[in-house]
Amino acid sequence: MKTLTPRYSPAGDEFLFVELDEEMSLDAFFMGLSITSRLREMALPGVVEICPANASFQVCFDPDQLPLETLTGILERLHREVAAEEAPTLETRIIDIPVLYNDPWTHEVLMRFRERHQTPDTTDLEYAARINGFDSIDAFIRAHAGAPWFVSMIGFVAGLPFMYQMIARERQIQVPKYLRPRTDTPKQTVGYGGCFTAVYSVRGAGGYQMFGITPAPIYDPERKFSHIDDSMVFFRPGDIVMFRSIDRDTYDQLDAQAQAGEFSIVTTPFTFELEAFMADHDAYNATIQQRIMEALDAH
Repeated sequence: MKTLTPRYSPAGDEFLFVELDEEMSLDAFFMGLSITSRLREMALPGVVEICPANASFQVCFDPDQLPLETLTGILERLHREVAAEEAPTLETRIIDIPVLYNDPWTHEVLMRFRERHQTPDTTDLEYAARINGFDSIDAFIRAHAGAPWFVSMIGFVAGLPFMYQMIARERQIQVPKYLRPRTDTPKQTVGYGGCFTAVYSVRGAGGYQMFGITPAPIYDPERKFSHIDDSMVFFRPGDIVMFRSIDRDTYDQLDAQAQAGEFSIVTTPFTFELEAFMADHDAYNATIQQRIMEALDAH
């Protein structure tokens, strides 16, 4: 694992912000997730909330129960413990997210907001494919759905996951956000900004490029779906996501299940091994894809 030197910054009286690296990397993400998971398991009196992010995390705490100096010392110790591990692992789950790429609903919305886009005469998918060197939309979609994604943080609005693709940095897809944000984005849109994919949990404003839409419910304030617990939020930092391209008929069938409250996202438990992944990204990702396909076959 890459050597990281955390920077601890108090944010007011009740928050401690910890920056692990200035750039997003799997090492920084894995370090932050490992530290915050251990801190959560400790169930310390005075820790109110723990918020992991891409290359940092923030802890909300009660200074009357847990002084800042004590919390900082605990986090420094956890950092040393994680850094000393020879074979870091993460107990997580692989998740299947079906996507209707190039769907009619996001297409209608993106056409209403072309004056806010870098290329008003093309669609979001056409723009993303061109600037990333793909010769067609289909080739770009295959790249987007062809390798798994880590959920690195949840935020912006309730239940919205940010995801980082698990491939070598030189192969990362990169697409800037809109020049000016839209005032409308369909619920469950699969969007893209910078190097991150997101799934919009609710309808609302947004600036990410829109690639498609999923029938999978990921935010459940009405408590309708068995795959979402009492937090009302499906995704968790550390989840591994495989996007699966589907056709319109399949989308309609799954959406009908969702409307009836009968949809359930397919997942399978997985032990992620950082060193094995770093040794051969493609071979490891093939294992991940095989595992979720087996889970889908058994579903």
